[in-house]
Amino acid sequence: MPALISHRSPQALMAWSRGRGITALDYLTAVRHMAARLPPGAPVINLCSRRHHFAVVLGAALLRNVPLLLPSTRTPEMLQRLGQRYPGLHAVVDAPGDGGGLPQIVFERGPIPAADAPFEVPDIAGEQIAAYVFTSGSTGEPVPHAKHWGPLVQNAQGAGRRVREWLRTDQPFTVTGTVPPQHMYGFESTVLLPLLNEGVIDASHPFYPADIAAALQDTPGPRVLVSTPFHLRTLVEAQLAVPPLSLLLCATAPLAPQLARQAEDALGAPLLEIYGSTETGQIAARRCAAGDLWQTFDGIEVQAEPMLDGEPRFSAHGGHVEGVVPLSDVLELQSSTRFALLGRHADMVNIAGKRTSLAYLNHQINSIPGVVDAALYWPQDAVQDARGHIQRPVAFVVAPALNETELQHAMRARIDPAFLPRPIHFVPVLPRNAAGKLPQQALAELAQRCHHPTHA
Repeated sequence: MPALISHRSPQALMAWSRGRGITALDYLTAVRHMAARLPPGAPVINLCSRRHHFAVVLGAALLRNVPLLLPSTRTPEMLQRLGQRYPGLHAVVDAPGDGGGLPQIVFERGPIPAADAPFEVPDIAGEQIAAYVFTSGSTGEPVPHAKHWGPLVQNAQGAGRRVREWLRTDQPFTVTGTVPPQHMYGFESTVLLPLLNEGVIDASHPFYPADIAAALQDTPGPRVLVSTPFHLRTLVEAQLAVPPLSLLLCATAPLAPQLARQAEDALGAPLLEIYGSTETGQIAARRCAAGDLWQTFDGIEVQAEPMLDGEPRFSAHGGHVEGVVPLSDVLELQSSTRFALLGRHADMVNIAGKRTSLAYLNHQINSIPGVVDAALYWPQDAVQDARGHIQRPVAFVVAPALNETELQHAMRARIDPAFLPRPIHFVPVLPRNAAGKLPQQALAELAQRCHHPTHA
């Protein structure tokens, strides 16, 4: 059975919190203390933002054989809906008052272990469900995806082999993340990756550039930064001094090659982009600055499925992927283990007989000098209007130094006229969530506000 942690010594550094090292023995003692406080037989929502707290609650839930619920959003409304769906549900929180109305269990580290305390690493059955990770679903109703411990371990160990290849050292590495541990990418890369590869979890959750730089400065090397295109862009543009980095990992949205090269130059480390989904977990990686093709992780293959309504469909299987899992993206296969990513099915835009993806259009607009952030919104029901006018994508742009004429001129040099957005809304900031993503619902609400502005 797979072990809960990979660390082989009780004094091995396991986590780093506010300048203090937390050993493997400290971690296991806290896990057993929290396990005794969890309700029997009922799932728990792990709302801890301190990453080592989250990892302790994960271990405690595994010991008690109760799954964690990791919803895509953690609004009070969503938590209450899950509470109705799962009787007896409790929220584990860093501090009182963060549970969205659910019964709360406040994190406690428990007693400090004696230096000669027994060091017994528990084994967890591979078929045990460790977590239900939720996607929002097309209707907004949360859709759970069961994650079993064995495949999660295989997933993290496969990623660890890739990380070690780039680090070129067996020394313990410290992982700092700008994404929350409740997100699948954050769960895999900021918790499971160090937990199962003798690494060190940075407890912090920095968001702004100064916070990221401070968190990195506080942690021991070699350092791995797990981030998103949005966070990397703001960090690069802030031009802050950061300590030496050994590796950058990036996911959640397509990464522009220009940004990849800028990040590598500014931060002095290679950047690996991760491809995956909530349903599959991470399944492939590429060094964006060196080429477009993705290489799957060990044992994983992608394949073309029969055409549906004239649209190509793809799936992944093997390795840690449980079964044959459909992919939401349009791929161009070079082989069963190498592919180019063309865009998401939901992102494909057809106008006047021409076809492209929102990801490509977003990349072109975000590459324009002076654009700080930008995103296109394409309504799901986009059609010709009653007078035959073809609906265009709507653009939301953060570009304080540009006016609309300058922006339109720059877009015409990069984008086919059929896909030029109309209208263009200049906004102070885009409604990104904690993972740096722009949910479709958030863009729809922004479009509604811009179309029907309110005046004080």
